Amino acid sequence: MRDIIAIDGPAGSGKSTVARALAQRLGWSVLDTGAMYRAVTVESLRQHIDPHDSEAVARVAQSAQIRTRPRVSINGRDVDDEIRSEAVNVAVSVVAANVAVREAMVQRQRALAEDEPGGLVVEGRDISTVVFPHARVKIYLTASLDERARRRGDEGHESVARRDHVDSSRDASPLRQAHDAIALDTTGLSVDQVVEEIVQCLKNTTSN
Repeated sequence: MRDIIAIDGPAGSGKSTVARALAQRLGWSVLDTGAMYRAVTVESLRQHIDPHDSEAVARVAQSAQIRTRPRVSINGRDVDDEIRSEAVNVAVSVVAANVAVREAMVQRQRALAEDEPGGLVVEGRDISTVVFPHARVKIYLTASLDERARRRGDEGHESVARRDHVDSSRDASPLRQAHDAIALDTTGLSVDQVVEEIVQCLKNTTSN
């Protein structure tokens, strides 16, 4: 297993931005698992599948070819500009709560970690609790609701709060802080400041 930094946290906590900046700082690869669920959501909606139709959505996830770099695509179709649409914002938590979808995505995420050499920064909502429970460093990012809603200006307070509730109360891999994860409140912090904190956490594991 390669070196992994697992970053979890609710919507708008800064996971994607921090993960990309951290990976660049370390010269590691990065995997945005949330983009994978969003890609499945985009494809399901494109096929006019109700997100609550768990079996149909699961079939999409199980058969899909998904790439997250350099842009997000599914089955060869670039969906990078679609994954943050309002329709996807509304539906993605339902898709991500689908047990069969999560099983398919977790399997792929672990395979990706095995396939590439070097370090990997992975971000999502169940990375340190389910996908990579033995990650070298586990980080739980959070921020105030006001701050997170400001960052996710396309959604607003109500949408972010709704996603918090759905993500934390779902039966399949709910959002929660791993017992050995380091909590970082990113409210008022720059990306560089958060990255520096995580780099120090990584250095501490090296020196111990």
